[in-house]
Amino acid sequence: MIILKVVQPIRDKKKIEDMKKILKAGSLRDYCLFVMGINSGLRISDLLALKISDVAENMKIKDRISLREKKTGKILDFPIGASSAKAIKEYLDTRDYNTDEYLFVSRKGHKPISNVQAWRILSGAAESVGITEPIGTHSLRKTFGYWAFKGGADITRIQKLLNHSSPGITLAYIGITRDELDDVYLNLNL
Repeated sequence: MIILKVVQPIRDKKKIEDMKKILKAGSLRDYCLFVMGINSGLRISDLLALKISDVAENMKIKDRISLREKKTGKILDFPIGASSAKAIKEYLDTRDYNTDEYLFVSRKGHKPISNVQAWRILSGAAESVGITEPIGTHSLRKTFGYWAFKGGADITRIQKLLNHSSPGITLAYIGITRDELDDVYLNLNL
């Protein structure tokens, strides 16, 4: 029997920056995967399915990504933010490619890296920066939601972006605790 641990978002911005440094030093592909994951909220299956043509055209990074989600079949269309665009450009500048190739290509050939390999990459980097909470590929998506919320995005917008059925599910998903919600009341004091 396999017991799956519930993974958490990365709640410490310094740890995020430290992970970026470690991943970038090891592999621009892995760095790009991390940066895109935490800035797009895509599921790992959708990230790994990206082709270069989804993010670049005529040697230039596109403004938007449009794809059909594997899990829901819904069309997603969203802008590529500056951090992701920079990471994609840095990564693509280091490799020869055809636009029909996978963005996160395996070192073994023309297939994308596997979910397991992505997990190894992320959990290894997390461990090396001292993150002790369970971290996995889904942590990328949860980190996106967590920091969007912490940055002031309305929970119903995050709910829509993550395709959840209620704001409560989204709050639980991104790891917002009762204490964090209570802080709103305790710190308002109008």
